[in-house]
Amino acid sequence: MARRLNLFWIALFALACARPLASAQNCQTSGELDDATRSSIMAAAHGYFAAAAKGDAAALRQNSIASLATDFSAIEMTVKDHEQELAGGQPTLRSLFWLEAEGNSPIPHAEFYCGVFGKTGQTAGSAEFFLDNLPPGKYAAVILDNASPQSRATFSAILQQAGNDWKLGNLYIKATQVTGHDGDWFAARAREYKAKGQLHNAWLFYLEARSLVSPFPFMSTQATDKLYDEMTSIQPADVPANGKTAAFAAGAATYTLTAFFPEGVGNSLDLVVKYQAADVSNTNLANENNRALMKALVAKYPELRDPFAAIVVRAVEPSGHDFGTLLAMKDIK
Repeated sequence: MARRLNLFWIALFALACARPLASAQNCQTSGELDDATRSSIMAAAHGYFAAAAKGDAAALRQNSIASLATDFSAIEMTVKDHEQELAGGQPTLRSLFWLEAEGNSPIPHAEFYCGVFGKTGQTAGSAEFFLDNLPPGKYAAVILDNASPQSRATFSAILQQAGNDWKLGNLYIKATQVTGHDGDWFAARAREYKAKGQLHNAWLFYLEARSLVSPFPFMSTQATDKLYDEMTSIQPADVPANGKTAAFAAGAATYTLTAFFPEGVGNSLDLVVKYQAADVSNTNLANENNRALMKALVAKYPELRDPFAAIVVRAVEPSGHDFGTLLAMKDIK
């Protein structure tokens, strides 16, 4: 009997020790927050939206956390690129999540599971957040849907609590439509291409669909999980994905592809391809290589001619310097 009791207390102690690790990242949805906390977060988020809609990057920087304020160029560019889309808009709350990272040092890989999960995973109101090297603190993830005379977009902010204030931790502004179509439309087209056996087109349209329904790159929802499951089941072997490169043979040359994605340009959709290059200083040679890759891609996968108006190929040096070539699809022969 004594041995059984000892084993019981050992197991209980082990469980108690494990719990802090499991609860080091806590999350509450908007409905679980008290009114005062929810109101203060929303007031901050709407204030940052108003600043972005006026193109006031200085105000945003002044109210950002220190690590963001010291390197604010990406946010400034985001605000400049989307200022007109936000101007005159009426933002409405899509979702709000309160996140708490416990501990005394940055968490290498913080995982937050928010809302109610079912037997098969996420539900309509749940979300998962995956953040690397996250310092301890209290955060909020706020997603605002904005409809303006120019377009529809999401204004998504990560805020960090500092005393009674909610400082800007990061900002994402994304259109919810490309070439006049939303994520559901791209997902439907992806399934049509999949049914035809055109897996490269299907993969690219799944990519666009998932991007359009993902306010944050580090957030997953029921909708994004469904698209991810569908697209991974048909992923072509010669496309780069999940941080991995892919080899593509074109005649005697083999290109190491690093990116392969669609991009909306006005009412048209282009295909963007990037590959590793040792040196692009010889622009004539880089242009020849870019054109050779375009030609090989279309020759191997003529299905690409259907949805894409043009292909943009970029040869990228290790330094990040690149050389790009754009050709209309009709000119690739």
